[in-house]
Amino acid sequence: MRTGRSALTAALTGALALVAFTAPPAQAADTGVTVTNMVVNKGKPIIVGVSEEKNPGVGFRMTWPSGHSSNDITAFPYLYHDTTAAKARDKGGIYTGFVTYYDDTPRAADVEGELYIDPPWTLDSNNDATTWKIAVNVRLWTPDDKLKAEENLTGLGTVQVKRAARATVNASPEPVTKNKTLTVTGRLTRADWVKHAYTGYGDKLAKLQFRKAGTSTYTTVKTVRANSTGSLKTTVKATTDGYWRWTFGETSTTGGATAAGDHVDVR
Repeated sequence: MRTGRSALTAALTGALALVAFTAPPAQAADTGVTVTNMVVNKGKPIIVGVSEEKNPGVGFRMTWPSGHSSNDITAFPYLYHDTTAAKARDKGGIYTGFVTYYDDTPRAADVEGELYIDPPWTLDSNNDATTWKIAVNVRLWTPDDKLKAEENLTGLGTVQVKRAARATVNASPEPVTKNKTLTVTGRLTRADWVKHAYTGYGDKLAKLQFRKAGTSTYTTVKTVRANSTGSLKTTVKATTDGYWRWTFGETSTTGGATAAGDHVDVR
């Protein structure tokens, strides 16, 4: 096992990793390094809020030409969109937090690591909620640590980056008389990477679900469309004790969300 030179240490993240990544490049040249079996975030979309750092896992297989070892190579996975891999190498991408090499032959290693996302800095436009391409910046070093060759390996797949979402619920009155009207309200919001806040997810369809007390399964009662500010409101007949919640699934740009169930005592 060897921690990649691109990591400097296994714990390196954020700005330090970016400094290492954007070191002055050598003239573009074929390094002879190949990357296969690329997997980012276990093949799932990366869902990002407005302030929480995210560290999506990344793994791939790396091979290199004879006459070299993994000590001669650094490999920086990164994501980019709406630009070229070469331009994104220096600006506008999602970059490596750290990588670790697990050599298993003289010319190959499995590589595992993490990307680093700090929403206020990494994502500054809601248009970043889209399909990102995966690339690896590969550098080949001389024995005396001089940069010999560099290339950006592309065509390694894609990954969706999505805005995190939230849902709230409130059922009232509590308690309620059996067979009387129960009003269920709530609000849908999602991460706004420009305002750095959760803002109303307007015009979104959400399911109102109910779980009878003493059971474990929710059943959809009706579907309601949120208004322009993301607010939801509907009425139902109260027949038995249980929990009410709003839920909706992922879209191409936004993660799904489910509110914690609101218990209502029916008397």
